[in-house]
Amino acid sequence: MTLTVLALSFVVILVFGYRLYGNWIARQFSIDDSRVTPAHALEDGNDYVPTKPFYLFGQHFSAIAAAGPIAGPILACQSFGWVPCLLWIGFGVILIGAVHDFSTLTASVRHQARSIAEITREHMGGRAGKAMLTFIWIALVYVIIAFTQITAASFVSATEELQGVEVQFNPGGAVAAASILYLTLAVLMGLVQRFLNPPLWLMTVIFVPASLATCWFGTEVSTMFLMDARSWGLLILVYCFVASMVPVWALLQPRGYLGGFILYLALTLGVIGVLFGGYEIKQDAFKGWNVGGMTGTVFPFLFVTIACGACSGFHGLVCSGTTSKQIDRESHCQPVGYGAMLAEGFVAVIALVTIMILTSDEAKGLSPGTIYGNGIGQFMTLIIGKENLAFAITFGAMAFSTFVFDTLDVATRLGRYIVSEWFGWTGKLGMIGGTALTVALPAFVIATAGPGSYINFWTLFGASNQLLAALTLLSITVWLYQTRQRFGFTLFPMIFVLVMTLWALSKIAIGNFQTADGIDVQFFNGVASTALILLALYLAITALFKLKTERGSRLAEASGD
Repeated sequence: MTLTVLALSFVVILVFGYRLYGNWIARQFSIDDSRVTPAHALEDGNDYVPTKPFYLFGQHFSAIAAAGPIAGPILACQSFGWVPCLLWIGFGVILIGAVHDFSTLTASVRHQARSIAEITREHMGGRAGKAMLTFIWIALVYVIIAFTQITAASFVSATEELQGVEVQFNPGGAVAAASILYLTLAVLMGLVQRFLNPPLWLMTVIFVPASLATCWFGTEVSTMFLMDARSWGLLILVYCFVASMVPVWALLQPRGYLGGFILYLALTLGVIGVLFGGYEIKQDAFKGWNVGGMTGTVFPFLFVTIACGACSGFHGLVCSGTTSKQIDRESHCQPVGYGAMLAEGFVAVIALVTIMILTSDEAKGLSPGTIYGNGIGQFMTLIIGKENLAFAITFGAMAFSTFVFDTLDVATRLGRYIVSEWFGWTGKLGMIGGTALTVALPAFVIATAGPGSYINFWTLFGASNQLLAALTLLSITVWLYQTRQRFGFTLFPMIFVLVMTLWALSKIAIGNFQTADGIDVQFFNGVASTALILLALYLAITALFKLKTERGSRLAEASGD
């Protein structure tokens, strides 16, 4: 089967998944636009803001589509081959990932835009809510640590995406400059939208090309922003501290909208490469059930490694933390929740393509960022010519950095929400205190860890992220059962993901404790893994008792009738 046939077949599957299964899920929730959404009921001009669906889709899409759906499929393909990766992305995104996102967004909208932890507390009890808050916060800290280091690494002068390619500018400085200009442009767009309120089409025509131009301008001022990775990491955390507290209209919405178009462009380049590049599949279709190492077995590590490309618990935090506060009508939950996850599945496939066109020897030793940046750059030269390869690969590296960068302040904002919920903090001091506690541990790790140490956190990030998705589906299943709605479409995916991730997390914990040398990164990873397992087991047992009690009440009610 050719690469083109595979890609087109995958698109057809996604379309049918949205039209058939997505519509069926919507009917289970009885989506009704006559219900007043929290964005209207609680509108405050800061967090609760009714937003047009196309604008919100771009913001939501750029928030959820970070390094996970790019790095995960590439790493999994290097280990296991492209066939199991493509199968899991296709079936996982339609039957599990998109269901998780759509269900979480709808549940949050029906609960006054409260977080998944608040929903857990309402339907499973106060202690379960606290346990969920703790789990989410730990998972978010790992997101911030891993993604901050990935972004900072792309800002240094010797970025690996352009090793061996002669350029007339500083590659890392170009990525840093373009990212700073991109954020500045987003703030300007937010101010214009807020105080002048021009038509959205006019804003799009002006600011989207301008955001793409920042990539070129970054190469012209590439020597203005040169620092080491540790300094960049700490500066990025300072940015996250500030950005997570500003109103959503000032940065989160416009930055997400522009970031969505950069994602769209990267996807378009991927499609062009697949259809017109004449590339052949060179990777092995399947490399074995056990390729060695602590994480070398297909079960359970294929699912953990691909992570966000098929299912992501982080998406539930975005859905119930920021997006649900901006849903204008209930019917928008399907295109924003279910649709954006399908689009992320396509992002994962394009990332998978960039390694499928390489032999195992060509891909050996290359990081996901290198493979993706080179692949997107090669696709771009089909339009701008081979003589512009250096610039094209730089754009690929900038796009990768942008995807990661967009997620960081969202994760920090969500961490702030959780800390505020935990301690009951309100007002400005609560915002500052919640944000400070969220970035404190990442700042310590960034300041003390060596370059590239994010690799030590990646597998644990993937496992905790998937386990969070399972626990979110668990809470939603309890809610659906208590409200006497169908729940099989959340129950069965929850069981599968819960088993796989607990299995993976247990092996990760054992492996980290075995390789730990005193109180080091491996030891802390082992402790964190153990804590996440215990929290997950507590929540699962609590849910079982809650459902058993509920069933008993129903039987007693039926016998009384």
